[in-house]
Amino acid sequence: MTSPLADRPILRMNGIGNEILVLDLRGTSLEVAPAEARAIARAPGLRFDQLMTLHEPRGAGADAFMRIYNNDGSLSGACGNGTRCVAFVLGEKGEGDALLLETAAGPIRTWRRGEALFTVDMGAPRLDWRAIPLAGEGADTAHVALAPPVAGAPAGFSAVNMGNPHAVFFVEDLAAIDLDALGPVIETHPLFPDRVNVSFAHVAAANDILLRVWERGTGATKACGSAACATLVAASRAGLCGREAQVRLPGGELDIAWGANDHVLMTGPVELEFETRLDPRIFREQEA
Repeated sequence: MTSPLADRPILRMNGIGNEILVLDLRGTSLEVAPAEARAIARAPGLRFDQLMTLHEPRGAGADAFMRIYNNDGSLSGACGNGTRCVAFVLGEKGEGDALLLETAAGPIRTWRRGEALFTVDMGAPRLDWRAIPLAGEGADTAHVALAPPVAGAPAGFSAVNMGNPHAVFFVEDLAAIDLDALGPVIETHPLFPDRVNVSFAHVAAANDILLRVWERGTGATKACGSAACATLVAASRAGLCGREAQVRLPGGELDIAWGANDHVLMTGPVELEFETRLDPRIFREQEA
C-alpha cells in the first residue's frame, strides 16, 4: 500500500539558497511521517533543507498551521526562509499579502514587500538558559563556555532560541572554520539536550555580518533565516553591532532588525523553482 501523499503537488523553492519544499495538505487530515519526509528528501530533484507542510489553522484569524521538517525527518520549530516561501505560495493563491501562520514555536506574521520580497516577524528571542535549552543551571547565555571543549572550535559562544536553539561563535576568519567537521560535533554536544544549530559569524562592520551555518538535522546549508536572526541578537548583546544589520550567507543576504518591541524582523527574497507531484515510487521504495 502506497502513501496517501503519492501524486500530491509539491513546490520546490529556495530562500537565498535554502532548499525548501512546500506541501499544502489543507483540506485533508494528512500528516507527513518522519520516514516519508526522509523518502521525499532522497527523491531525485527533491532534496531539501526544510519541508514546509501546510495544515488547517488552529486558532482564530490564522491562515495556516505549518509543520517544518528537516531532511533527517526531525521537526523544526521555525524556518524563516521557508516561511517566506510559504508566504509567497499563499499570496500567489490570492490569500493575502499579510498573513498569520502558526507553528509549534508560536505564531509568525509575514508581509509582502515586493514581487518576491517578504518580511517575517520571527518573534522575540528567548535568552534564558532553560529556553535554549542548555544543560547546566544558571548559564549566562551571552557568554557560554564550550565545555568540554571541541578541538578547532572557539572556547565560547552566545546562545539564542529563535524557535530553534542556536549557538553563535564569533570568529575573525570564517574561511579557517571546518564547518563539516565542527558542525556535527557541536550539534550533538552534551551542552545541548535538544541538539543545536551551529553558526560561525564574522562581524565585518557595525551593520554587516558574514555567517556560515550548520543546521540541526540538516547539515551545512547555504542559508538559515533563524540563524541570521539569532546571530544579530547575539552580536548586539555582545556590543559588536547595533540592532539592525545585513547578514550575508553563502546563498545571499538578509536584512535583520531587532525592534524596540523585542521582536526580530527578517526581510529577504524567495524563488519558485518548479512544481511537480510526489511520485508513488518514492514511498514504495521507502516501504521496501
